[in-house]
Amino acid sequence: MPDSPAPQPTGNSRLQAVMKYSGLAFQMLAIIGGSAWLGYWLDGRFNTQPWLTIVLLLLGVFVAVFQVIRSLTKESL
Repeated sequence: MPDSPAPQPTGNSRLQAVMKYSGLAFQMLAIIGGSAWLGYWLDGRFNTQPWLTIVLLLLGVFVAVFQVIRSLTKESL
């Protein structure tokens, strides 16, 4: 018995996938951008250039990647 081909996604499911992944991208952008802005603002306030910006930017990247991984693994379960 030959293997049947995998079903092709419909237009609606493709749109949902595009919306989901673009939403994840905007969420990453907001987390990383917000943490960089906060670090920049705190550096100006406490005169610690550039250390708080670097620390908060790295923290924002880790949080954003964690959120994406958590979102993707939750969907696959």
